Amino acid sequence: MVVLRIRNVHKRKCALICLCIVGFIMYRYLSMSAGGRRMSRKVGLCANSSQFTLERESFRIIGGSIHYFRVPRAYWRDRLMKMKASGINTLTTYVPWSLHQPEREVFNFHTQLDLVAYINLAAELGLWVIFRPGPYISSELDLGGLPSWLLRDGSMKLRTTYPGFTQAVSTFFDQLIPKVVPLQFKKGGPIIAVQVENEYGSFAKDESYMLFIKEALQSRGISELLLTADNYNTMKSGSVAGAIRSVKLQKLNQKDIQDLNAIQPNSPTLVMDYWTGWYDVWGDLHHVLPPEDMVSTVREILRQGMSVNLYMFHGGSSFGFMSGALADPSYSALVPSYDYDAPVSEAGEYTPKYHLLRDLFFQFNRGDSFPDMPALHFREAYEPAIMFQHLSLWDALSFTERPFKSPKPISMENLPVNNKNGQSYGYTLYETTITSGGLLESGDNVRDRALVFLDRSYIGLFKRQSLELVVSDVKGRRTLSLLVENCGRVHQGRDLDKQHKGDRQALCGSLLCLLLKHSSTQWVMQKPFLICVLAGLVGEILLNNIPLQDFTIYSLDMKPSFIDSLYQAPWKTLPDAPSFPGFFMGRLFAYGYPSDTFVKLPGWEKGVVFINGLNLGRYWSIGPQQTLYLPGPFLNSGINQVIIFEEQEGDFKVHFEDTPDLGMAAEIQ
Repeated sequence: MVVLRIRNVHKRKCALICLCIVGFIMYRYLSMSAGGRRMSRKVGLCANSSQFTLERESFRIIGGSIHYFRVPRAYWRDRLMKMKASGINTLTTYVPWSLHQPEREVFNFHTQLDLVAYINLAAELGLWVIFRPGPYISSELDLGGLPSWLLRDGSMKLRTTYPGFTQAVSTFFDQLIPKVVPLQFKKGGPIIAVQVENEYGSFAKDESYMLFIKEALQSRGISELLLTADNYNTMKSGSVAGAIRSVKLQKLNQKDIQDLNAIQPNSPTLVMDYWTGWYDVWGDLHHVLPPEDMVSTVREILRQGMSVNLYMFHGGSSFGFMSGALADPSYSALVPSYDYDAPVSEAGEYTPKYHLLRDLFFQFNRGDSFPDMPALHFREAYEPAIMFQHLSLWDALSFTERPFKSPKPISMENLPVNNKNGQSYGYTLYETTITSGGLLESGDNVRDRALVFLDRSYIGLFKRQSLELVVSDVKGRRTLSLLVENCGRVHQGRDLDKQHKGDRQALCGSLLCLLLKHSSTQWVMQKPFLICVLAGLVGEILLNNIPLQDFTIYSLDMKPSFIDSLYQAPWKTLPDAPSFPGFFMGRLFAYGYPSDTFVKLPGWEKGVVFINGLNLGRYWSIGPQQTLYLPGPFLNSGINQVIIFEEQEGDFKVHFEDTPDLGMAAEIQ
């Protein structure tokens, strides 16, 4: 009996030891698997010699940019698998502050903006990640990705150590950075490097700013390699101690590379953004870069031993009102498509650039096999949607937030809406009463485009370049309305913080003006007024040299909640001569599993397309973009609601095609 009991105890000990060994082996296996690289590592990406090293092994960054916020979440895996199959080893992505924090007290890291899920998916597919959190990212987004509620501070100095800006950045980073700290390389994650701000050399208004951003990242747990990214001629002023410099370019100029090496000797050279194409603006042509030009430059970059990131590898779409604008040489708003003439098209198609790059990377990979190229998604030309109902803009006003009364015009950002965060995007309607006709002058205070109505009948258009409009003789009291559209705030350049004296009264009101009147001249000269990137009416509108007063202001940001509320509105059967502006409703039938398609609107002038309440973006007959990408995941099997907001003219039929039309192409010079 004693011998039997000893043997049983021995067996139990052996079994326990075996279980421990098996458990340890399984843990090590799972820790080192591609799907969850969570094993702690000691040495990350280093730049202490002419080549990068990763865990002390020579490493070349062959990267590509895909932005999670420009790709339907249902297609994240597809796009990243296409990236992996091309031979790219590193994903880079920006982080849009404006989308993640739409209001001061509201943060969104869910569904389409689930950044952690996106980075984990990259790790699962065997891609490293370079993380680019901004806070300013440019990326052709409205205000460069900065939230518009920052502009409610009349003294705001963007991208500086002005306390109002640094406090807002700190609040955002308090939410963002802890989410990605566990995803760093040395903690077993895929993030091998983090970019400090973006292109600060082209702004460079505060010598302390870059140090503040660097410390804001490191104090919250960022411990991987830091880098900055600037154009070749602004690298010095955009750098910060402790971060390596990288360059952005489209043509490889040896002198630029030599200058970078002289500034940063004995360090690897990284072309952080090699521009594979370019973006488009309304009223221009569609920009393209010949595939042969692109691949020859990438080949030379690799031949010289440099690392490279392709911006963009896949551009996607700036859905809704995301797109920014240019200020130089004159104001130009960007189109919704961010196809960028990239190796993978807006709709996920392989282009000639993709195949050339895949062959090139295969050669430089010394024959290592690549994953198979994923199959393409089916695209379909659906039957046209016939618009059968109509709702005038004026009938839709009761479904907006309660209108605001003001003696003077108020910019979008300073409207008391959205929990007092102002209005970020869309349209704003300003109405006042006049008793005489004459010369109406905008004084460059319309940002960016306004349809003008007298008793709700269209009489003319204000743009930034058109400053005067004649109003016919008026008898009695008449309603003058200006429907002002934010076509996109400037997204780059020093205009982000340019002061505009004409904006003073739009924000300050009589109280601040009174303070200015009794202040010293020195204080007045030092006190900045509003920033020229404000939207809506940013100053006075004059009629016969007299400022208009007593406005009723409606916020028409056209968020999903507003579009959903319109289903309860008094829609009418489409008349032969409907009024404009107005909403038009029709139905798209998609039987079976919905496929990708492209919305085309011949005969329509300018407006916005909503599918099942989702804002696809603006359309405009001036082009170049003639179709809007409609991903299959945005559609339901069966009936889909189509709503068009049209400003001036409509054909009352919406077409769906199986090929995109981005307009007449012109090679990038």
